[in-house]
Amino acid sequence: MSDYTMTIDGEAVSAPGTFGVVNPATGEVAAQAPDCTREQLDRAMAAAQAALPAWRGDEAARRKALQAAADLLFARSEELGRIITLEQGKPLKDATTEVFGAGVWLKYFADLELPREVIQDDDNALVEVVRRPLGVVAAITPWNFPLLLAIWKLAPALLAGNTVVLKPSPFTPLSSLRLGELLRDVLPPGVVNVVTGGDELGAWMTAHPTPRKISFTGSVATGKRVAAAAAPDLKRVTLELGGNDPAILLDDADPAAVADRLFGAAFANNGQVCSAIKRVYAPESLYDDVVEALAAKARSAKVGDGMAEGVEYGPVNNAPQYERVKELVADALSGGARAAAGGRPVDGPGYFFEPTILADLSDGTRIVDEEQFGPALPVVKYRDLDEAIARANGTHFGLSGSVWGADADRAADVAARLECGTAWVNTHLALAPHQPFGGFKWSGVGVENGPWGLYGFTEIQVIHRAKR
Repeated sequence: MSDYTMTIDGEAVSAPGTFGVVNPATGEVAAQAPDCTREQLDRAMAAAQAALPAWRGDEAARRKALQAAADLLFARSEELGRIITLEQGKPLKDATTEVFGAGVWLKYFADLELPREVIQDDDNALVEVVRRPLGVVAAITPWNFPLLLAIWKLAPALLAGNTVVLKPSPFTPLSSLRLGELLRDVLPPGVVNVVTGGDELGAWMTAHPTPRKISFTGSVATGKRVAAAAAPDLKRVTLELGGNDPAILLDDADPAAVADRLFGAAFANNGQVCSAIKRVYAPESLYDDVVEALAAKARSAKVGDGMAEGVEYGPVNNAPQYERVKELVADALSGGARAAAGGRPVDGPGYFFEPTILADLSDGTRIVDEEQFGPALPVVKYRDLDEAIARANGTHFGLSGSVWGADADRAADVAARLECGTAWVNTHLALAPHQPFGGFKWSGVGVENGPWGLYGFTEIQVIHRAKR
């Protein structure tokens, strides 16, 4: 039996069946999660719909509840962090930081203005543009940041006056289940409902007649299915999908000076970040130095069980992703690439893979062209900067990218030529609650965070009052 319960209409709900949640550090089932039935999903949707009128009608209560939820996460950061490490694998320090970050996001949205714009006020009319909630939101979250990315959706959706049915990844359901249990103390029944299950549950949610909005974070392939399922009912969608972020080093960059930041932005969360650096383009004159500087970082990285002291990088989260990383690295090596560091799975239990730097490869290799989403980074040589920019842009992805160089103005000019939602200069993965986050092309539809993310959970309504 599972010790974790779903939250439906403010109550603890078990399910007739459960599914196993694997600890990726051991490869063994560590807990059971409830497997939501279609009837239970209907109950969750009905509860969210019933809670909507009172919730959307009291903005002050919504802000107060978001503040209370943030304080709750701060107080429970260690407890929730241990759950995240158990199910996701990241080091406990990083997991606790994730929970703290979720609280910061809640605080930001609790104080964010809901705009009411006057666009005409004369002798003829008073015309205002206001933001109204959409209704019930179906939120579907991934396994790499299970709690933080849930809050990325919950905080703006709730502030805007929507209610939510949340479904986490079946690989990492436990932290969201516990979140639902904790939120019962600070939110009215039905405002946030948490259900867990596999891909079938996600399909039921996207096709369900109740939600007016689907907010999904995950793979491009699944995002396309979500969009197709939402289309017949004209549900609004926000899709935060995959990335294959390039980092371009200019010829005035100092490899020794930027190696720490490059490596950190590529291997954060063991490379399991949609907007992590996924490929590095280095000029011929710096190539060998860049490869060696990154390889030295990889060789010194401490990999292990996230619960252990001093561990910097945990396992790959799940078996399918572990196999994909192995496959992409093996494909590159068989095609002539060189492993300057790593290149192999770590012996023993769990889904551990050595931090890997791949050299002597180019575009056309799968690990350069596809999203690896794991601890392996290809470094690609270039001769001409225009060619490097074209290669960086020559992909269906367009989430983020970065340019690195001693002349920041020149680097910014190059960054402006990248076809992506966020273009960083001399940094990468610099995310914040006030900064919009979204992608071009196949990397997504809409944005999250900031007022722009809030607007995505609203409809515009015009209030036109005639004066004569």
